[in-house]
Amino acid sequence: METNATGALQEAAAVDPVQDEHHGHQVGVGPWEGPAPEGGHWDPDLLAHGDRRNVADQYRYWAHEAIVADLDARRHTFHVAIENWQHDLNIGSVVRCANAFLAKEVHIIGRRRWNRRGAMVTDRYQHVRHHPTVEDFVAWARGEGLRIIGIDNFPDSVPLETYDLPANCVLVFGQEGPGLTPEVHQAADATLSIAQFGSTRSINASAAAAIAMHAWIRRHVFGQSV
Repeated sequence: METNATGALQEAAAVDPVQDEHHGHQVGVGPWEGPAPEGGHWDPDLLAHGDRRNVADQYRYWAHEAIVADLDARRHTFHVAIENWQHDLNIGSVVRCANAFLAKEVHIIGRRRWNRRGAMVTDRYQHVRHHPTVEDFVAWARGEGLRIIGIDNFPDSVPLETYDLPANCVLVFGQEGPGLTPEVHQAADATLSIAQFGSTRSINASAAAAIAMHAWIRRHVFGQSV
């Protein structure tokens, strides 16, 4: 399926290449040219009208359900959780990073509604689960056999850079500003800090999430030891 898609997509992309939306150009590819490709993963409407979605080139013209199914077949074993007590604007960016690094699921702890703007529609391809309380979240994680790893700068935090992240874990991030709540801090199997060398005492929650997720990728995808 992927071989046929790649060859045909290159021909279509040559007619209408991907453009940079930040420079005022259309993103994606136009209507499919030539005989319709074979396979159940193609979306007829996208083939007919073009695909302007924010997806990787390998998924151009694929139906949404087919993309999610392909991602589900190879998702990683780490989860991501973020507390949502103040409708944090960073949550969307965390979801976007979780999609980029192919997290198993994203967990929203606290308020069910969250700001999706920063997700750039990637939440359509990422499984998101809601937990109304920290207790509910902790019970779920324990039941799944996942180690809870908090990311925050506490006095008892250990450096992320020298910590051997477990394969089966959930990385938890707090609100921008207050950070992790005492309840999550207490429930965590470990709390990790990210080394900083400037004048600020903390970094953006979405930036911290990207760093921590990539640390897991380096350890368990590329086999880099700490």
